[in-house]
Amino acid sequence: QVHLVESGGASVQAGGSLRLSCVASGDISNNGCWGWFRQAPGKEREGLAAVNSRGETAYAPSVKGRFTISRDIASNTLYLQMNSLKPEDTAMYYCAGDSSGTVVAFVLVPQYDYQGRGTQVTVSS
Repeated sequence: QVHLVESGGASVQAGGSLRLSCVASGDISNNGCWGWFRQAPGKEREGLAAVNSRGETAYAPSVKGRFTISRDIASNTLYLQMNSLKPEDTAMYYCAGDSSGTVVAFVLVPQYDYQGRGTQVTVSS
């Protein structure tokens, strides 16, 4: 069983930056991928970014060029560097994993095998 714990969420002004972290414990498969999605109140969940064991990445159009996903394999930690934040980025951000999917599928179809409890990001104008 995989356990994910996110951190790094905060309240920032538009144009600011944040870095989210996700520490994973348990049986992290070398297949599939893991990444980040978000969900704002009253909205559908949105896949944001994913990375696989080969280091391939995918991003949603809404964050491409502003967000960067990275990982530290030694510490089982996933990061999301978020720059040029906008008020519409306000949401709960979750770390998640898909044991068998691709990075593109992770972003396009936000259904995952496991996820953390989330960390809140609030961007004010």
